[in-house]
Amino acid sequence: MAVVVGVILGAGLSRRLGRPKQTLPLGDTTLLGWVVREAEASSLDRVVVVTTDGVEPVRAEVTEPSGRDPSCTATSLRAGLAAAGEADAVMLLLGDMPGVDAPVIDTVRAAWEEERPWALATEYADGRGHPLVFSAGAVDALRSARGPKPAWRLLGSDPARVATARVARPLPRDVDTWDDYEAVVRALA
Repeated sequence: MAVVVGVILGAGLSRRLGRPKQTLPLGDTTLLGWVVREAEASSLDRVVVVTTDGVEPVRAEVTEPSGRDPSCTATSLRAGLAAAGEADAVMLLLGDMPGVDAPVIDTVRAAWEEERPWALATEYADGRGHPLVFSAGAVDALRSARGPKPAWRLLGSDPARVATARVARPLPRDVDTWDDYEAVVRALA
């Protein structure tokens, strides 16, 4: 069985929301804590959380982004990949998408393990979303990616090498606004 490390990106500044969304309450934890707990409950071999806010993981490793702009996705991504170390694949998860639960993570991992493609995106009933998986052979390209949405841009640069994991659920909500947050609380908490 391959070694797959989950990297949770949770260091954004939440500019659209107006305050750090990672620390918003969700059930008995926070938005980021919920995502971490689901990743820890999954079949991932290790979990790395990239954040500037406190999180209390059970088994995940916490790392902080470094550089000129720690809220930049590419900066957080590089920090997470560095902390992930050697692995057959890295699964990228978003710290503001709590609907990506352990069963989704396990389904996506199994789909990647079946073919071990260069990269894999998740296809929900109504669109593409996270988690994304990158094989060890794609990690150098991912590490050197810059700008906004570096992982998606990398997937788009060579679509013939990108497989798809199908999940028969609606695309989980990404919390960017107060309406998103309130909908997530109603659905999950």
